Amino acid sequence: QVQLVESGGGLVQAGGSLRLSCAASGRSFSSYAMAWFRQTPGKEREVVARITSTRNRVYYADSVKGRFTISRDNAKNTVYLQMNSLKPEDTAVYYCAARLDYSGTFYSTAEYEYRYWGQGTQVTVSS
Repeated sequence: QVQLVESGGGLVQAGGSLRLSCAASGRSFSSYAMAWFRQTPGKEREVVARITSTRNRVYYADSVKGRFTISRDNAKNTVYLQMNSLKPEDTAVYYCAARLDYSGTFYSTAEYEYRYWGQGTQVTVSS
């Protein structure tokens, strides 16, 4: 099992930057595919970015391509989401998620595929 704790959210003006962190406890962090999702009231949770366990293959939602970067530091059991050029529509609760990915070939971005979730961190972008 793995426990996930997000941090780094907050209030920022449009055009600004934030870096979210997700610290994982438990064993074998490097065997987990990691993803960031976000959710706004009244809407379904949507994937923002995903990184595989090995080979660091990444996926980005079209809405954040070129602005957000997902990365991981297996030595620190942490995955990051660097968010630049933030827009008011990026306002949401951001969640970190994980699932086992021994082969490094887990490419799914479907919410139901991820077994472990953090509690979420609020990101608010003012115009």
